[in-house]
Amino acid sequence: MEGNYLLLWSISIAALSCIFSWFYWQNYKKKKIGFGPITLPPGDTSWSAIIGDCLRWYNSISSSHPPEFVEEQVKRHGKVFTCSLFGRRAVVSADPVFNRYIMQNEGKLFQSSYPKSFRDLVGKNGVIVVHGEQQKKLHAIAVNIMKLEKISSNSSFLSDVQMIMLQTINSLSDNEVVVLQDVCRKVAINLMANQLMGVSSESEINEMACLFSDFVDGCLSVPINLPGFAYHTAMKAREGIIAKIKNTIAVGMQQGGSVERSGVLGRLVEEENLNDNQIADFIINLLFAGNETTTKTMLFAVYFLTQCPQALEELLIEHASIRRMNHNEILEWDDYKAMPFTQCVIDETLRLGGIAIWLLREAKADVEYKDFTIPQGYLVVPFLSAIHLDEGIYPEALQFNPWRWLAEENKEKRNWRTSPYFSPFGGGARYCPGAEISRLQIAFFLHHFVSKCRWTQIAEDRMSFFPSARLVNGFRVRISKV
Repeated sequence: MEGNYLLLWSISIAALSCIFSWFYWQNYKKKKIGFGPITLPPGDTSWSAIIGDCLRWYNSISSSHPPEFVEEQVKRHGKVFTCSLFGRRAVVSADPVFNRYIMQNEGKLFQSSYPKSFRDLVGKNGVIVVHGEQQKKLHAIAVNIMKLEKISSNSSFLSDVQMIMLQTINSLSDNEVVVLQDVCRKVAINLMANQLMGVSSESEINEMACLFSDFVDGCLSVPINLPGFAYHTAMKAREGIIAKIKNTIAVGMQQGGSVERSGVLGRLVEEENLNDNQIADFIINLLFAGNETTTKTMLFAVYFLTQCPQALEELLIEHASIRRMNHNEILEWDDYKAMPFTQCVIDETLRLGGIAIWLLREAKADVEYKDFTIPQGYLVVPFLSAIHLDEGIYPEALQFNPWRWLAEENKEKRNWRTSPYFSPFGGGARYCPGAEISRLQIAFFLHHFVSKCRWTQIAEDRMSFFPSARLVNGFRVRISKV
């Protein structure tokens, strides 16, 4: 009932916003053209399309095939087109070269632009939403903290990560029915809370997992701060998370600022010139981004492997070989480097089910690209999933096929830092600083999960990407311990 109520509110607000934006657009267009000709990317700017765009966009991203709306528009208008989203005029791109151009010109021609609900939740000091020098500073701190070179030589880090995973996996009982989405969320929040805040107790981890579930569900909600609305619930969850972060800072101070006890949080307090509010927003941004990426990629990987027994069999063979070579339960860096097929599974999972399916940017000035102009203030949306699921780029794009990444023609595509065709971690000045750590954690989870468990899916499920990436029924499976 609450979900239907919120959906009606969302549609009503979206429709009203679209109507107002249409009148604004007509007035703006007349003023702009009055000073000379301007060529927008093609698109339907009729009154009916203004409302229809919002509804079709929502239906598309709520489905298991989020680029559906974009694909329809591409057939009519081309890979870069104009439409209306979130009550604003927008230019959407399914052009891989233009998408990369947008990401590479972050802070110069474009800047991040997110809905009010998202900005409020990640905080005004959040690295995801700030601009300019502040963004560069916070992003550099995050990159330095998460350098894989530092971590690869830190045997205690590799051991701690796996002990946290094994704690949850070993707690599963033979013949137990679990919601795997909840299991993956618990593993991921345990990893992030431990690494960032030094939090490790079972009760604290369970509470953080519940808070983050509410937090994520409110990120793209209607910003109505009244009981019963997702935004209100999410803001309450934010207050709870911030209180825990600040309490950890206070405890660390009382104990002499122990870095050992407070993880990354301790280093921020001691080494960076940030006040408590900035540190709290910084940590909540890393918790949010890391938790979402790791949780959903672990979950979707198991989901896709369940649908593809051949891939699961090859993965089992690879990890059985690793176990024969290393008799220790805890893997080392060399073991991680000996997982070529696992890396293919991760890349294919990110291609089909990466959480960053689209980005939100705004033109800082009039931007000319090829034969069209994007006016200052327009929303600009690089739709990354439309590239990842493009049959012209990836034959049989909707099929889970990890072996495609072994083909010679896909080796250059696979480098997400340079390729316009594969962008699961964004790009440019806002690329995900924890990308490589996330991949390592996902690989270790797959190793320990497939080594200790077999599973049978017991309920139908499908992907959805609104309000966040998830399996709508949580992926219920029956566990058999090996």
